[in-house]
Amino acid sequence: MTPTAPPPAGDRIPADATAVRALSTSDLAGIEISLPDVVETVENAYRTLAAGLSDNPRKLTVKPRDGHSVSYAMLGRDGSRDVVAIKTSYKHGLDKGREEQHYYTALTLYDDVTGLPVAMMDCGRIGSLRTPAVSALLARECAAPGARSALVIGTGTQGRLALPFLLTTLPALDRLMLFGTHPEGIAAVRARLRAHFPGRDLEVVTDARAAAAEADVIVATAGAHTPAAVEADVLRPGALAILVGHGLAPSTLHRADRVVATSEAQMKVTGTDMADAYGRLPAVDAEFPPVLAGTAAGRTAPQERIFAYNSGLVVTDIALGHRFAQLAAEQGLGTRVPLWR
Repeated sequence: MTPTAPPPAGDRIPADATAVRALSTSDLAGIEISLPDVVETVENAYRTLAAGLSDNPRKLTVKPRDGHSVSYAMLGRDGSRDVVAIKTSYKHGLDKGREEQHYYTALTLYDDVTGLPVAMMDCGRIGSLRTPAVSALLARECAAPGARSALVIGTGTQGRLALPFLLTTLPALDRLMLFGTHPEGIAAVRARLRAHFPGRDLEVVTDARAAAAEADVIVATAGAHTPAAVEADVLRPGALAILVGHGLAPSTLHRADRVVATSEAQMKVTGTDMADAYGRLPAVDAEFPPVLAGTAAGRTAPQERIFAYNSGLVVTDIALGHRFAQLAAEQGLGTRVPLWR
């Protein structure tokens, strides 16, 4: 797959200089999009970045000393769509349980051909789709040949679509395991799986360590309070361990035969909890955009134990957000806000 050309000016999303289309959580929730569409959109964003056509600067982070909140700002440009965007993310209550936390994220898109604002949207659904799609692409490129079993750790936002996306890129998976501690989350993961793959079911496991020892692919999406902390010594030869949130111990990174990251710079910013006793992170063997482009190797041997770090790149948010903006415009969704009038 090669990066797609930007749509011609006549096909671009309608916009004007004084107003922006605001897309709410409920607007975006009503838009139908297939898993293969999401995977293709995200993959093309990576390939465009690898081709040097997009820009994805390192994210800015603000965090108070007591660690009760964290904020991110990410600016980027998608060269295949000719779209510039900024994403902001703010999470409060990191020292509390999930039900007491507050999380807000927004994406604002600008058309770099017309110079007009495209849309401002809640980025929650974008992230809930983009992240498991990236994990699924990592699995497709880095899992051992013949991988058949997968374990997902965590049942929150990032865990609920992990298995459907894995099946989209690795349809040969025949054993699907889930470790979670919230009954409603487990039910939600099962419901999402059956909605996308009727007839498929998952195996709920209570021992993450034992399950990890039997998994070819492990995707750790849990929150910071998870009891799961899978160590490197239980991973089977050829295992791929993908870290999205929590659930893997630092040893899975430091003792890996090979380390792949969506961005080494971002891993150094957001992956500090995986540092060793001296505060160090190992060097990355390959970044993922060149792996997808075929200019770097994800896996170099069947028996390699690979650690993959999945941190969000704003170019993928831009591409998927723009895709949603296109679908919203076609359906007449959103509210025109005269922000600059």
